[in-house]
Amino acid sequence: MTINTSSTQFDLRCSDISPKIKVMKLQSLICLFLYFFLHFFRPLYAQSLSIEITGVGQTQVPIALAPFAVETSNEYKFRKILDDVIQANLRRTGAFNLLPLPPQDPPLRHDLELSPGFFETWKNLGTHALVVGTLDENLESKRIVTSFRVLDTLRSVDLGGLSLKSPQGTNEARTVAHKVSDFIFESLTGEPGFFSTRIAYVVRRNTNSHTLMISDSDGFNERPALKSVTPIISLAWSPIGDRLAYVSFETGKPVIFIHRLANGKRTILANYKGSNSSPTWSPDGKTLAFVLTKDGTSQIYTSSVDGKNLKRITKTRAINTEPSFSADGSQIFYTSDQGGSPQIYSISSQGGGKSKRITFKRKYNARPVAGPKGSFLSYVTQIDGKFVIAIKDLTSNEEKILSRGPKDDSPSFAPNGNWLIFSSTIRGKEILSAVSVDGKVKTRLSLESGNIRSPAWGNIP
Repeated sequence: MTINTSSTQFDLRCSDISPKIKVMKLQSLICLFLYFFLHFFRPLYAQSLSIEITGVGQTQVPIALAPFAVETSNEYKFRKILDDVIQANLRRTGAFNLLPLPPQDPPLRHDLELSPGFFETWKNLGTHALVVGTLDENLESKRIVTSFRVLDTLRSVDLGGLSLKSPQGTNEARTVAHKVSDFIFESLTGEPGFFSTRIAYVVRRNTNSHTLMISDSDGFNERPALKSVTPIISLAWSPIGDRLAYVSFETGKPVIFIHRLANGKRTILANYKGSNSSPTWSPDGKTLAFVLTKDGTSQIYTSSVDGKNLKRITKTRAINTEPSFSADGSQIFYTSDQGGSPQIYSISSQGGGKSKRITFKRKYNARPVAGPKGSFLSYVTQIDGKFVIAIKDLTSNEEKILSRGPKDDSPSFAPNGNWLIFSSTIRGKEILSAVSVDGKVKTRLSLESGNIRSPAWGNIP
């Protein structure tokens, strides 16, 4: 059974943005990641979440969020949701200190006149940034326009803002709030926010209950996209986030499907003789790589999104599996035992030419996933009998071990490339773990009943 998971369309207009100020380094951004995972699964089936966190550091930037100017009751209701979500997004990152505001009469609108005295007043109040905004309701269309600006009060600079037109409603207000939060975060840190992202994952209740779930970044608006009595594995988002590729066993063997979330329509990408597995998207969204055994051994193939133009990429007699496109799409990383043990190699995504071995430490390295920035490659490695998550800097070849095992798997990068989520098995229970790419934050999440597996982090179209 499929469920329609279409999202509301929004009209955006971005005003001129002055040069960003970087007030934090990546270490400061780690707390955003912490907030995301602390609250991501909270609403799932209303079950309590067991959380273990280590290594949290934070630098808080003092910021004031002025209540957006409103006039009508509908604007007030919309503002209440905006305030709650934006404050929660910013405060729970640990990156911002939201300062209490003195009474504002009249309210601070987005189109207020700026002056040196205005900036000086707010700087004297201890703020480094101030957010001001206005809500305007169109009674005929029943839509609300949210306009706001981010002001760098420390340097007396207008960092710009957005004007977001949306329908009224709780989910619409939450979506706008995430977009506002993203803009604030990027304006003040220089790093893309990811409040307006989402996660796909599989909840397994028992051997006959597998549910593909989609959730907004803060855990709200969670909804099932597919329910099955057979396993669903290897989730992979399209680059823009409108489709999911995955492997389903509903036909009695592994078959690759592409699921368009807006209408719930599913199409078969690969259903050849033998196994069809491990789909992954090219960065431009026009090609998928996957693994077929139709010729006897596991080999990497590519095709267009409709399954046509099938092309074999690897041709060695070894087992070649688990492809992942490089950030620029020119290479495919994959796992192969052609050297005698599972190691990671790369090959031209067009096929032909020689493969290049990437990993050399230890006898087991597998499940490669290339980061969206092009600088990192994550994979599963085995140390002292434990399967753990590693990350390699492709420029310096420096490797870091990011997890402790004993059975970690399926790493997936955040869209901004600064964090990873992956599956873990702890004392027989399947959970999700999270780690920053510098290894400073580690988080484990689990449900009281049911197992969580196969996470995939994606964009919202």
